[in-house]
Amino acid sequence: MNRPAVLFDESECEQCACGEGLDFSFSFAFQPIVDVQSKTVFAYEALVRGMGGEGAMSVLANVNERNRYTFDQICRVKAVKLASRLNMEPMLSINFMPNAVYEAKYCIRTTLAAAKTYDFDTSKIIFEVIEDEKLTSVEHLASIIEDYKGMGFSTAIDDFGAGYSRYDIMTLSPPDLLKLDMDLIRNIHQTPNKQAVVAGIITMMQKLGGRIVAEGVETEDEYAWLRSQGIDLYQGYLFARPTFEALPEPYFPG
Repeated sequence: MNRPAVLFDESECEQCACGEGLDFSFSFAFQPIVDVQSKTVFAYEALVRGMGGEGAMSVLANVNERNRYTFDQICRVKAVKLASRLNMEPMLSINFMPNAVYEAKYCIRTTLAAAKTYDFDTSKIIFEVIEDEKLTSVEHLASIIEDYKGMGFSTAIDDFGAGYSRYDIMTLSPPDLLKLDMDLIRNIHQTPNKQAVVAGIITMMQKLGGRIVAEGVETEDEYAWLRSQGIDLYQGYLFARPTFEALPEPYFPG
């Protein structure tokens, strides 16, 4: 595979964080992933936003094949820099585009340099695979997950159960975390078919040694059913809405 023309090293972290190489600007909002068993924040997910807090699509609409690699690299640096500035203690979850990573060990250099520059512990980073991007190679994603695990990062697959559901990854290189898609979560307390599917995914992850994150939980009823299935990790409006360039305090159901 040909390497992108735009490369970064440690000396360029500040330039990368400022968005050099792109013709658009962006920042992040943070939303907590909570552990209801310990009533603590397990991680904060960095969600891309426009500079005025505009939604993710206002930014992602500018991403194309030509600038995907640069955007992916800048996302990592800006997320680490902002997390460090906010003195983030829990883990930091960063979305990444697997098709933008042509070689994990090479493409990770900018992230490592940013963590060193901004004094952020790399063991606190979760790399979260974006589910809505069709893979050029499942084996390629499996190798990325394996390499990231070997470097001490945690891994997650986002929006599982919608779009390009990656059951094949479960047999090749299962992630540490599997985030249930919000369409599966919506009204799950009164939808037996969804309950059956989610129960099967929970069993699968238990046998694989990973953890489930119930994402997009909005109601107490949804939460009550999911909690009855033994899920501890949650993300959604019920607990906290994303906050632009800040770390919101979550609500924990009684």
